[in-house]
Amino acid sequence: MSKRLTAGLPILALALSLTALTACAAGPSGTAMAPKSSSAAPAPDTSAPTAPEPGNDSAPEPAATDEQFGMSCSAMPDDGQGSFTGMADEPVATAASHNPLLTALVAAVNKAGLADTLNGAKNITVFAPTNDAFAKIDRATLKKVLADKKTLSDILTYHVVPGRKTPTDLESGSFTTLQGGEVTTMRSDDGYTVGDATVVCGNVRTRNATVYLIDTVLVPRS
Repeated sequence: MSKRLTAGLPILALALSLTALTACAAGPSGTAMAPKSSSAAPAPDTSAPTAPEPGNDSAPEPAATDEQFGMSCSAMPDDGQGSFTGMADEPVATAASHNPLLTALVAAVNKAGLADTLNGAKNITVFAPTNDAFAKIDRATLKKVLADKKTLSDILTYHVVPGRKTPTDLESGSFTTLQGGEVTTMRSDDGYTVGDATVVCGNVRTRNATVYLIDTVLVPRS
């Protein structure tokens, strides 16, 4: 009997080992646990989307024809009457009367009795000689011209053309003036010219006119 008991011990030990292995593989509820995956699933991307690069659709620069230009523009008043903003609110003869660069011209316009004519005109361009332009004329000649209303009126109306002319119009232009003569304009590397004069401050707006300040008084051809 002891031999049979001894012979059965290895078989009993094997059975106990299998039972223990099965119990270890079971989960907490007694079910078998699933094997772990060899690689973890990728985590979802929670980062914010990248904004697209901005395009080149910014607003264009203001056109040159919308701006004043010229070496004497810096001498204009910064604000109030006679400034760019102030002149834009008034008709041309009135606007010029408040500008410190145009006192000689205003005196000549009043002498010729043209202030109301210029103020009442619609959409004109005025090539306005500055005080320095009048200073180029010798005193005797200027005094003689100022005393002759017909000659003075002809000279002043030779500085006025119908329509508001833009700098682009002046690049290579020929215009009939209110006096009846022709005036030519050009653009070069040095700026704009009107006849023999140079524009020293251009594209100045008034209520009824566009004004180009020039450095020489224009004289119509006989």
